[in-house]
Amino acid sequence: MKLKTFNPTTPSLRNLIQLNKTELEKTPLLKSKIKGLKQNSGRNFNSPMTAFNKGGGHKKKYRNINFKRTDDSIGIVISLEYDPFRSANIAAIYNFLTKNFFYIIAPKNLTLGDIVKSGENADIKNGHSLPISKIPIGCLIHNVALKTNSISQISRSAGTFSQLIEKTPKFGKIKLSSGEQRILSIKCFATIGIVSNELSLLTTIGKAGRSRWLNKRPKVRGVAMNPIDHPHGGGEGKTSGGRSSVTPWGKPTKGGKTSRSKNKLKIK
Repeated sequence: MKLKTFNPTTPSLRNLIQLNKTELEKTPLLKSKIKGLKQNSGRNFNSPMTAFNKGGGHKKKYRNINFKRTDDSIGIVISLEYDPFRSANIAAIYNFLTKNFFYIIAPKNLTLGDIVKSGENADIKNGHSLPISKIPIGCLIHNVALKTNSISQISRSAGTFSQLIEKTPKFGKIKLSSGEQRILSIKCFATIGIVSNELSLLTTIGKAGRSRWLNKRPKVRGVAMNPIDHPHGGGEGKTSGGRSSVTPWGKPTKGGKTSRSKNKLKIK
């Protein structure tokens, strides 16, 4: 069973649901591929807070993932590990051709000892990385690159995938898990399969303290503040309705454009 519940000996355990990670290695195998990152707690270089509700959290080290598997390689899975910086699991790979090690995002049903390949002549199998021109229509893919000779950016979180729905001599059309469709060059690389750890969305936090371990601070509603702190604040009693929803700086949050840039490769 991948999901586990707990005997409610405390109130915080009553509704707690976690993933069973007994088959994963918590200690990173590749020591040369990890590094420590400084915690900025939502502040930029000049120290003002730019992202609210962040701060604290347990110390964690970043795993350097290979998001650009464009070279010819033949590797074997030597470890499946937990990554504190992402929802998906990662896999440690040993490359027979270059005699080196690297991390990749582990696809679903990848096991220890599996062979993973990359390059123009890679097979159409789970975990293999190859260009869109070599992938058949209808195949489920992840770790998709937006541009040729660049790192992969699409479908990298747990349980996500894209589907190749159309190909031309120059371009390919993919459909994301959200239903969005995009046009990419057929020279862009993608990995066959679905991202692992697809049941992560069914887990629960259980208590506020666990959110603090994850670098998440409490969020206070604007209507619960004073008038000097937020445009929604003040009033006699609970006055949540009867006013337009605005940001803490007075800009409307509904009915306006959310972005100035327009992605030309996005179809719908």
